[in-house]
Formats: sequence, C-alpha cells, structure tokens
Amino acid sequence: MSYARTLARVETYFDQTATRTWERLTSDAPVSLIRQTVRAGRDAMRAQMLARLPQDLRGARVLDAGCGAGQLTAELAARGADVLACDISPALVEIARARLPERLAGRVTLTSGDMLDPTLGRFDHVMAMDSLIYYGADDLARALGTLATRTRGQVVFTVAPRTALLMAMWRIGKLFPRADRSPIMVPHSASGIAQALRDVGCPARLRPLERITSGFYISQAMEVTR
Repeated sequence: MSYARTLARVETYFDQTATRTWERLTSDAPVSLIRQTVRAGRDAMRAQMLARLPQDLRGARVLDAGCGAGQLTAELAARGADVLACDISPALVEIARARLPERLAGRVTLTSGDMLDPTLGRFDHVMAMDSLIYYGADDLARALGTLATRTRGQVVFTVAPRTALLMAMWRIGKLFPRADRSPIMVPHSASGIAQALRDVGCPARLRPLERITSGFYISQAMEVTR
C-alpha cells in the first residue's frame, strides 16, 4: 500500500471512526483497564521522547508530526518552543486546539494535513509519536528522509517493534476485510529501518532508543539525525 493510500486510510479512521475513543483515551476520563495500560504506556513514551530534547526550547521551531489531541504539543510549548502541530485528522486538531492552555496559544500553530508537506518549512526538531506506525519500510524511510532533510537537530519517532507477539497480531489482522478493521501497525526492526534508509539513499543516522511495554501498548522509540 502506498504512502498516500495509507495516509487516506489513517485520516478516515481517526477522523470518522476513532475520534471519540481517542479523545477519551488522551484525557483524564475513566477508561477500561486495557486502555489504562495504553494510556500509561503513551505517557511513558511521551516522557522519553521529550527527554531527547533540551529542557529550554526557547527560540526552537519544533514540528509535532501527528499531534493527535495535543498532549505533546502543549509540553513542547511549555518549554518555550514555537510548535507547528500537524495531524491528518481535522477532528483531532480541533480537540487539540480546544485543550491548549491559553497561555501557550501564542507559541502553537495547529494545522491539519500531511506532516510531509514541504510548505510546513524547516525545523530544529521533529517529534513523531505513533504517527508513522502504519507505514511499510520504504514509505517509512522516505518519510524519515524527508523530515531529516528539513530538520537541523533530530527526528524522534516511534514504531511498532518487530516482536513475535506483534508479528502474530499483524498476520491475524491482515485476515480481516479492509472495511472492518483499523489501519494495521507495521512492525519494524532497527536493522530493517537502517537498511531501508540506505535503499532510498538517505544518509541519516539511526539510533534506537528505549522500548516501552505497558499492557497492550508496545512501542519502540528511535531517532534519526543527518
């Protein structure tokens, strides 16, 4: 499946099917025990990704690529960054806009669309939390290469790690009709991503970070730099 087709599928899922679920998951509202583990895992991953950037981000322009409901956006702005928060789902962007504290609004630009749009400009850092997890190796490598060429510092992102459990879930998920399932996370290994970056001619350096496992949330952080 091409990048454009996957992007359209992700937009449909989050903008029409999963908006209310995502809104609740990223709030303080009560959720099921399973979703509590996902919420805790995402909190831990967000903290790890933020730890890769300076505590003082005044003067830095940061792209929150796939900002969702805006939790990471708000934390970046609280550190003083000028944040461009972009998500393919207009509905999630509106949730992020409504939740953004008024004191941070002057540092944040919220927009819906493709995170790879060249009109978004250049950045000091890029954060892409759980927004590249639906793409195959070639599309992922091209996306990372595109972001890296526009970024002075690092691109910090997450993937679904290539574990036995996730590979089994991935194979089972492919058995369901496309109309009946959400976008499938594509598991990756660091070595596979590194090879894909070489295959598309991207000179970026890849560094695996910590894997977060919390119940049904399993995610691997990585970063690329030029």
